[in-house]
Amino acid sequence: MEADWIEIRGLRIVTHIGVPEAERAEPQQLLVDLRLRPLRNFSRMPDSLDATVDYFAVAQRIAALAADQSRQLIERLADDIATSVLKEFAVRRVEVTVRKFILPETEHVAVHCVRERNR
Repeated sequence: MEADWIEIRGLRIVTHIGVPEAERAEPQQLLVDLRLRPLRNFSRMPDSLDATVDYFAVAQRIAALAADQSRQLIERLADDIATSVLKEFAVRRVEVTVRKFILPETEHVAVHCVRERNR
């Protein structure tokens, strides 16, 4: 079985996020990784942007979604991203990782979610 993927790694987004209100007061930069499985496998796609997932449009949508409202949890942001991508783009499956740089003595904290389109 074929399984073709489009990946966006290290997408920098800016958002207001955090549990304490003071943390949400200032914008934070997060990194997002996405793995998108298009509705059609590459071997069945014509050589046209209309046939695939416009990853530039996906990146712009995610940046706008993150900037649109403050959230307490990166878990909520990851789910919002996954839900939006499935709803707005021709993908059958999306994997989202959100990395936040908040804990001292730690490279980052991350959450990962996987969502699939209902058939």
